[in-house]
Amino acid sequence: MPVSIESLGIDQLSVRERLDLIEQIWDSLPDHINSDEVPAWHLAELAKRRAEVDTAPREGKPWREALARFGHE
Repeated sequence: MPVSIESLGIDQLSVRERLDLIEQIWDSLPDHINSDEVPAWHLAELAKRRAEVDTAPREGKPWREALARFGHE
C-alpha cells in the first residue's frame, strides 16, 4: 500500500495538527543519514544552499526563536 496523506488520514488534520506532525517527523530524523538514503537532487540542493549561506550576509533568526517571539513553541 503506497503511503499518502489520504491513506494516513493527514488530510483530515487541522493546519496546526499538520504543522505539529511535520515537527515530530523532522525531530524523528537521525542526526546522520547515509548519503545513499538521500536522492541526488536533495544533495545538490543542499550544496547549493550551503554555498548561498556561506556568501550571504548573516541576517534573520532561527525559526524556533522567531516563533517564540509570537508566543508559539
